[in-house]
Amino acid sequence: MRLVIAEGSAILRAGLAHVLGAQGHKLAAAVHDVRVLPALVAMHRPDVLITNVRLAPTWSDEGVDAALDMRRRQPGTGVLLFSAAPEPEHAARLFAGDGAGLAYLLQDRMTDSDELLDTLTRIAEGGTVVDPRMVRALAVGTTRTSREERNARRGGGLDVLSERESEVLALMAQGRTNSAIAEQLVVSRGTVEKRVAAVFDKLDIPGSPSDNRRVLAVLRYLSDRQAPVPVPGVGQPEPRRRHLTSVA
Repeated sequence: MRLVIAEGSAILRAGLAHVLGAQGHKLAAAVHDVRVLPALVAMHRPDVLITNVRLAPTWSDEGVDAALDMRRRQPGTGVLLFSAAPEPEHAARLFAGDGAGLAYLLQDRMTDSDELLDTLTRIAEGGTVVDPRMVRALAVGTTRTSREERNARRGGGLDVLSERESEVLALMAQGRTNSAIAEQLVVSRGTVEKRVAAVFDKLDIPGSPSDNRRVLAVLRYLSDRQAPVPVPGVGQPEPRRRHLTSVA
């Protein structure tokens, strides 16, 4: 794959370049300032842009803007966006359109070479990857909201769902499988599958592979109910298999 990396830390840029190069990927450019990205992307036409949310010159959300601009100019180009902590508004912007070939990871996962390479492969195949801790953290916020508050906040597209379909989507957002949802709601798995299909149809989720559609539906649900919540696992890295050798 031909890659462009946008990351403020010279150490992390070097580590990513080392690991990805060792796997046969071609690094077209590695920069820290978003202002040079449009010209570099136009010149090199990368298969995937790997970018931090925060880049120079202001270190706010330039990485998100750069990713969206590149997708407009070069539709179908993959994006791996990462950040130090879950930022739901950035994820919502990234996945607002077609989610194929997009990923959002927390930064500590970028130092796990196996996970990084697997994510790049899935992006190249048109997949959608979202760090499970972001979904889990946001789902905690949704379970703390009362039924009255949820009803008062329904809108922006989710109001087209029936009460049963909304229940299924809420359980999907908690990471439940169809079998687990069926057990929770005391219905058959076939009934759950029909309700999941109805959710995809009513929310107009693109007809990409089913796992992508599930992720996009959950992101739609979570972005509609954003709430600041504790982030499980942040600052407490999970066991690693193999780390980027160039990262301190």
